[in-house]
Amino acid sequence: MSGRIVPCVGAVILDDAGKVLLVKHVPEKGGFWAGKYICPGGRLEYGELLEAGVRREVLEETGLEIDILRWLPPMERIILTPEGIIEDHVLYLDAVARVRSGTFVPQSDVGEGRWVDIKKLPELLEEIHEDTATLLRQAGMLP
Repeated sequence: MSGRIVPCVGAVILDDAGKVLLVKHVPEKGGFWAGKYICPGGRLEYGELLEAGVRREVLEETGLEIDILRWLPPMERIILTPEGIIEDHVLYLDAVARVRSGTFVPQSDVGEGRWVDIKKLPELLEEIHEDTATLLRQAGMLP
């Protein structure tokens, strides 16, 4: 066994205009989420409480401070290498949040992002990572 369990925290972030923030990692990062829109987030640090982790990751990636509105059900993903060996077992621990302050500016490993009207999310489905689409469904933003 070569993989590890990776607890990840993130947020489906809403603004006051009814839009949700979607981001993409810088191309150099590569990996499982490369090239697709995702919600801001990342690894929970050892000893860090969930809410603090979500706030830190969002701030690091977007420059935004958020208020958590509610938690989404946990979900998981097992990522395999091309040889079929487990690379990571990702546990997603995400929340729905609203912007408290700040203006979105890509930070850290985020290369780009955009605010998307919730009604237009279905039009972008092919550009949204499948795990993010599941989060958006759990949040009631996609059918």
